[in-house]
Amino acid sequence: MDVYEAVNSRQAVRAFSDEPVHKEVLERVLAAATRAPSSGNLQPWHAYVLAGEPLAELKRRATARALAGDPGDEREYPMYPAELVSPYLDRFSAAAAQRYEAMGVERDDPERSMKLAALNAQAFGAPVVLFCYLDRTMGPGQWADAGMYVQTVMLLLRAEGLHSCPQVFWSMYHKTVSQTVGADDGLELFCGVSMGFGKKGVPRPRTGRADMAETVSFLGV
Repeated sequence: MDVYEAVNSRQAVRAFSDEPVHKEVLERVLAAATRAPSSGNLQPWHAYVLAGEPLAELKRRATARALAGDPGDEREYPMYPAELVSPYLDRFSAAAAQRYEAMGVERDDPERSMKLAALNAQAFGAPVVLFCYLDRTMGPGQWADAGMYVQTVMLLLRAEGLHSCPQVFWSMYHKTVSQTVGADDGLELFCGVSMGFGKKGVPRPRTGRADMAETVSFLGV
């Protein structure tokens, strides 16, 4: 797949089919993803890939927590700044409204948070989830490296005809994830990446993007 096509067709898919993903495909993707940019070549990411019964058990445990209204473990890093202002708040709100509608959750539903957490805990039906960790000694630069690694994985999945959904949701239940994958205390969970084939017949709205002129300045070009 052309790289432009991979970038343009990548989106956070929140409805996966139960069609299995062959291990050879995952190995091919993750082997190629080792070439992701890494400052100083530290390659700070640690990935755990779950499928089958281990993933099913994690989904059961996380879903039980979500349906019980469990707010999650003590946060190890903030998902978003405490005070979002325009234009970031506007973009966030517009995307959230679109996402709620696509998942059939009313914005004013009093059980909205619980329902959304339960959908996330099911990894939206994905048959495979990758969990990306970093060593706790790493700093902001290495977190940027981890983001580039995850993006590289997602683009390579598109080249294989697969879709994905990055989920920082899993950082809310990081203790449950770490117990399942066996990550030691020296590692901090960054996010999960659900992956698989998109479910057919399910709406997949694409979130809008700011015009390039809002985010890019050309100087001397």
